[in-house]
Amino acid sequence: MRNTKALPVSGAQTIISLRNRNDVLATMAAFIRQHEKEIIRANQKDIQSFVSGDKAMTDRLKVDAKKVAGMATALEQLATQKDPLGIELFSHIHTNGMRISNKTAPFGTILIIYESRPDVTIEAAGIAFKSGNKILLKGGKEAVHSNEYLVSLWHKALAYHNITTDKITYLNYNREQIQAFLKQPNQKLDIIIPRGGERLIAFVKEHAACPIIVSGRGNNFVYVHKEADRALALDIILNGKIDKISACNAVDKVLVDKELPNREDFISNLVYSLKSYDVEVLGDHSCYKREDVMPIEDDRIWHEEFLDYKIAIGGITNLEEATSFINTYSGGHSASIITRSESAAELFMASVDCAAVYHNVSTRFTDGFEFGLGGELAISTDKLHHRGPMGLQHMVTNKWYVHGEGQIR
Repeated sequence: MRNTKALPVSGAQTIISLRNRNDVLATMAAFIRQHEKEIIRANQKDIQSFVSGDKAMTDRLKVDAKKVAGMATALEQLATQKDPLGIELFSHIHTNGMRISNKTAPFGTILIIYESRPDVTIEAAGIAFKSGNKILLKGGKEAVHSNEYLVSLWHKALAYHNITTDKITYLNYNREQIQAFLKQPNQKLDIIIPRGGERLIAFVKEHAACPIIVSGRGNNFVYVHKEADRALALDIILNGKIDKISACNAVDKVLVDKELPNREDFISNLVYSLKSYDVEVLGDHSCYKREDVMPIEDDRIWHEEFLDYKIAIGGITNLEEATSFINTYSGGHSASIITRSESAAELFMASVDCAAVYHNVSTRFTDGFEFGLGGELAISTDKLHHRGPMGLQHMVTNKWYVHGEGQIR
């Protein structure tokens, strides 16, 4: 086993050297590739025992050879990234000679609670570990075999480099146990990140005794402006809805400007294209007078994240009304405007209150890897501590370093 050089920090935790952190990530990536069959076999146990009509949950749960390779690649890329710790954010020399600086530092202990996705056990833990944090993982019961096997590989990689395995811990708790833990943790806990549907987020908000960062809720909008390229709009909406229904960056709502030329033809083509993929289409009073569109009978539908082959289409009077509507109903995740007008795009992007705003681009790009972060731990819809995809560089806090020679105030 290799010796681990560690830098002391407050309390019992230590910061493992960058070289050792990278070595663990590389070793873990190798273990994942070596144990592909065992990972898929463990996942099959979860798939076979998972009885649900939830297409999104089923899609997120499944692990195949491609997904295993993706897990390994994510860790290999993570190992090549710069150290996010100790980066100087501010410096100042006081008039009395004190040297003051502000530098990035680990949060400490992060708890991530998530549903169905075994790849989170790799990507989230890898990012938290590389950024010097201790991580507690609480996956859903539907993925317990997959998660426990992956965590066993994490422990094997940590032990190989003589690092204590409690840096990555899996909490196999039932609902009552995790509720009690949230209310009164039996160890130091600095931040919680729930990744999942609204019920999970509400559960964590209700019971958590420490700060949380909300992640996972989408309900994303596309606004087809009156100056839109209709063919472009059609392609972007289809990609946003069909490409991956289980993704939080999928499209659920479409607003079509009432002044769009040949608007009825556009809606007809859009509905026909969606129906060819077996998407259920709902529409407001401006477009439901069609046999293939179900009427929206309750405005609460505009708040709902579907995570299914389902979409809602509505008419909108102008850009100002569109931005107001999106700010009222969206999940604060992603929104896109389709238009040839640069000025309209700029106004929309400045006015919409979402973590990611797009001009003539699919919302499916709201993703840490696609944004050049090399992966993500979560996509935050909060405004504190960070907003949007949370990569390696965002899983840190900061602290102040002051050097002097006996100065007193």
